[in-house]
Amino acid sequence: MNTYLLLKTLHILSATLLFGTGLGSAYYLWRAHLSGHIESIALTARHVVFADWLFTATTVIAQPLTGFLMVWYAGYSLSFLWIWLSLALYVVAGICWLPVVWIQIRVQRLASTAWQNKTELPAEYYRLMWLWFSLGIPAFISMVGVFFLMVFKPL
Repeated sequence: MNTYLLLKTLHILSATLLFGTGLGSAYYLWRAHLSGHIESIALTARHVVFADWLFTATTVIAQPLTGFLMVWYAGYSLSFLWIWLSLALYVVAGICWLPVVWIQIRVQRLASTAWQNKTELPAEYYRLMWLWFSLGIPAFISMVGVFFLMVFKPL
């Protein structure tokens, strides 16, 4: 079996899972938020937090690991600009993702408390959702950039 092709397959699968989980989680949490239905928000946020730990956290580790191993097996130089740009964009996405995880946990707790107490969502919830959405934009753009650089290796 060709080790490079196995690594490449794992890299592509984990990239797909990372991007897909992020996009899917964002879609469902945003839709729940727009519904204004507190029970839906609480339940969706709980599932999004779980998905982040199960899928996103594992693929965040797998991506650089398989990527560096592929670079080594393929004999690429780490001095290639496309490698450094993709790493920089990956770091930007990660810097956005770390607070998003905390925000999602906090949003889930706020929504669950409001649901259990039959109260309105607090102002903190809306501030956090605005920040969550705002951090998602540069993270999404960064990941699209990483995909572009990985496929085309332009520089």
